Amino acid sequence: MRPQINPSILSADFANLERDLAAIATADHVHVDVMDQHFVPNLTLGLPVVRRIAEVSPVPLDVHLMVEDADRWAPAYAEAGAASVTFHAEATQAPVRLARELRAGGVRAAVAVRPATSVEPFLDLLDEIDMILVMTVEPGFGGQAFIEGTLPKVRRARAAVDRAGTGTRIQVDGGVSRATIARIARAGADVFVAGSAVYGADDVAAEIAALRDLAAHPPLDA
Repeated sequence: MRPQINPSILSADFANLERDLAAIATADHVHVDVMDQHFVPNLTLGLPVVRRIAEVSPVPLDVHLMVEDADRWAPAYAEAGAASVTFHAEATQAPVRLARELRAGGVRAAVAVRPATSVEPFLDLLDEIDMILVMTVEPGFGGQAFIEGTLPKVRRARAAVDRAGTGTRIQVDGGVSRATIARIARAGADVFVAGSAVYGADDVAAEIAALRDLAAHPPLDA
C-alpha cells in the first residue's frame, strides 16, 4: 500500500493553526493528538476544537486519543468529524465493542499500544480494526527520540497482517524523520506520523514529499 504521511499538529503553531493546516495540504491526513492530562501528563485539544479543525482542514483527521475512558470518549470524536479514531489499548475495557461502534459510525477504528505494551493480543483481532498504532516514543510529548526497540513489534504486526490478508494499516508515531523513516518502513509500517520533522522544515510540502519517497523506496543503508 502507498505509504501515508500524517503530520502531527502537536508541533504546529496553535496561534496560527488554520495556516499550519493549510501548509500540510499535500499530506494524507492531519494527526490530531488529544491529551487529557490524566492518561498522559499534557493537556491539548478537546471536542470543540477538533470539530472546528474538521471544518477547515484540507485533509481528513486522524485523531489519536491519549485519554482515559476511551470507551466513553472515542465515539464523540467520530461524531466531531474524524475520519479515523485511534484509542489506546491501555485505556479501554472493551476494544472490540468500541472498534465496532466506531466503524458503525462510518470512521476507521485503530488501536494504539505504548512502547512497553504487547501488540500480540490484537493480532488475532485484525478483522475488527483498520489500523494498529505502534508508539515509538512514550505518548504525551512531541519531539522525543525514536525508540529503536519498538521495531520488532512493528515487524511482528506486519507479519500478522500479511498472513491474515486484512489490509490493516500499521502506523508509527514518535521520532519519525528522514533519519528513521526508512528503517521503520522496512520493518513494515505504512502510515507515519511526523510532527517536528515536518513543521520544523523550511519547506513543509517538500519535507512531506521527501518522507513519503523514503517510506516508499527505503534505502538499505539508511
